[in-house]
Amino acid sequence: MTTTIALAGKGGTGKTTISALLVRYLIEERQGAILAIDADPATNLNLVLGLEAGQSVGAIREEMLDMVQTSGALAGSMPGGMSKQEYLDYQVQMALEEGERVDLLVMGRPEGPGCYCAANQMLRVIVDKLEKQYDYVVIDNEAGMEHLSRRTTRDVDVLLLVTDPTQRGLITASHMAHMVPELEIGVERVHLIVNRLRDGLPEPLAKAIEEHGLNLIGTIPDDAAMAEYEFTGRPLVELPGDTVVYQAIREIAAQIVP
Repeated sequence: MTTTIALAGKGGTGKTTISALLVRYLIEERQGAILAIDADPATNLNLVLGLEAGQSVGAIREEMLDMVQTSGALAGSMPGGMSKQEYLDYQVQMALEEGERVDLLVMGRPEGPGCYCAANQMLRVIVDKLEKQYDYVVIDNEAGMEHLSRRTTRDVDVLLLVTDPTQRGLITASHMAHMVPELEIGVERVHLIVNRLRDGLPEPLAKAIEEHGLNLIGTIPDDAAMAEYEFTGRPLVELPGDTVVYQAIREIAAQIVP
């Protein structure tokens, strides 16, 4: 059975860092295969995981659209005599970047006004089938919940809303929490993480969290040890295990991962 964890929140709150260190926790503390999905068009989850970024699902969709428009492939089969579904399935498998315990899939740009809707539906079926082959799926979303709202992922077991210690970030997280019932997918649990804290959770922020009805699952302190990795581009999954940021994420992960 697959456990799917998705992260969302205002841009710049540290979703990608937390995603990568959750993956590290799963590698070190849990058995089973892991799929990391980079659903942010900025595409940098591969850097913090120390993996290459394969072709994006969005690029595969655009190539299919171009083939349909230029060669009339919609009326016939794709190269090699494959059906369109088989062709997309093959391309997604080829785009999957395989690691030792974790594989990476880059979603890329969401469909635009000129989208090829049939291809989008086929891709959703393919990604859904792919995710079911893994024990754990970690999804790093863009600043918002675009990929969730467009149903490019399967149901989510845990949605982690990440904020920095600001009222703006908290209000964004609150808006996202209230969006969940409107999504056409199931979200079992929603939790809040406050990232980059200095000297604990400020009282005004704690009060605002309570007023917004958000379920705070944990806080992550600002960690100077990460600066060297950010400056040099070293993968964050290589952070020493005793760093305060990783220890905080371990405590959060232990609560949400069965």
